[in-house]
Amino acid sequence: MAINPLYARYPFLSAARKAVSATAVDLGTLIADGQPAVERGRERVERALLSGVVDSETPDEWRVEDELLSYPIARILVSLLDSPAAVDKYAAAEAKTAIERFEVDTERGDDGLRSTTTARLDRDTLLAELDLTEAVRPEGNARAGDDPDWFRVGVGHYLQLASGARGDRWRLVNREVVAGDVRVERDELFRLFRTAIRRRVAEGLPFDGLTEGEGIAAELEAELADLRRLLSQRAAVGEIDFVARELFPPCIENLLQKAEESVDLDAPESFTLMAFLTAIGMDSDEIIAFCADSSLAPEGIRYQTEYLSDDRGTQYPPPSCETLSAYGICHNEDDHWQTAAHPLEYYRTQVDAVGDELTDWRERHGS
Repeated sequence: MAINPLYARYPFLSAARKAVSATAVDLGTLIADGQPAVERGRERVERALLSGVVDSETPDEWRVEDELLSYPIARILVSLLDSPAAVDKYAAAEAKTAIERFEVDTERGDDGLRSTTTARLDRDTLLAELDLTEAVRPEGNARAGDDPDWFRVGVGHYLQLASGARGDRWRLVNREVVAGDVRVERDELFRLFRTAIRRRVAEGLPFDGLTEGEGIAAELEAELADLRRLLSQRAAVGEIDFVARELFPPCIENLLQKAEESVDLDAPESFTLMAFLTAIGMDSDEIIAFCADSSLAPEGIRYQTEYLSDDRGTQYPPPSCETLSAYGICHNEDDHWQTAAHPLEYYRTQVDAVGDELTDWRERHGS
């Protein structure tokens, strides 16, 4: 049976869940047989933990069916990790990827027209899926299919969806409210959509009835071992609240120099840099100032720093040197793995060795 590519791109859709059922594929059998969807599901979770997105680095390797079935497998894997932080990060990554795709789907080409591919998701369908049809409407007399710059959102729904957004601009007191509606720009509406999708993805996670070492969990032990290793690498290495660029690990300095040369960092590189800067005590405004002369956009920095802390305030440090090496980020300069196999361990060692000889960057720049 042919599967609509739309469902593989947006697997949280109700129609996508029905498409999974229509395949008549038994997930237990698929997992036991080690079908490609299992590896794609593992990659999906790994990308969520490491990069904050779930799209594949090798999309041409996967069939539409593999992509679609990888979603329920990823949800099983996340459930078995037994980590609230992993669930939060996974749901946020699925939502971010979905909104990035939706932004592409709703863009018009140079001819003023959008693609007519069946894999394109339109705004009305997404609104209906998220039960927001009555709550969101284009401003003015925009016709169906138009792409206006401003929208009106019912104040109740706005408060629900903006509750996790950071920054004064999201506070209701700073918004224009007319007749029970909040006025929002198009990109702000997409931010609200992202929150709604994140909550949709997180619904029902973690699954009940999954027992480690039994049934499906036993069949997924190899994939779980890889993902647990990533989580274990994120153990705190001690409180650090000091910013001295001259003491940064070589990999972090290399990423900074690359960004300052106006080179766009890929997802793992950007994640690593933001995770490190956040872990040493910098907030989003400080990071924006610190990276002002680079290819890193302020909005992207704000999103990633928000992603790196869950609702419980849990810190989400960068991966270990071993994992960064696999991504081509860490090159074990000066054989530093012998004394520090994690960027934060390296930095803390450097800070402890220098003592009071250096001044915090924030003091020098009035932060």
